[in-house]
Amino acid sequence: MEKKIPMRQCLGCREMKPKRELIRVVRSPDGDISLDFKGKASGRGAYICPDSACLKKAVKAKALEKAFSMSIPPEIYDKLQEQMEGGGDG
Repeated sequence: MEKKIPMRQCLGCREMKPKRELIRVVRSPDGDISLDFKGKASGRGAYICPDSACLKKAVKAKALEKAFSMSIPPEIYDKLQEQMEGGGDG
């Protein structure tokens, strides 16, 4: 019997993809926004493809702001951009 693969929607391209292929952005219960490469941090999660085109679409559409119902500091977008360019530690 095959194990079910959890699917999540990318905030940029709006496509459903396997959870493991996406970068998780998490808002902690304290309201802090951070990147969660392990997918284990507690809080509200939103997902984005590891692709700068998707990040640009998400920024333009204010998708993270809508997902978390709060404003997102520019450094969060900078961290996401670095992760996508550098390949990350995921």
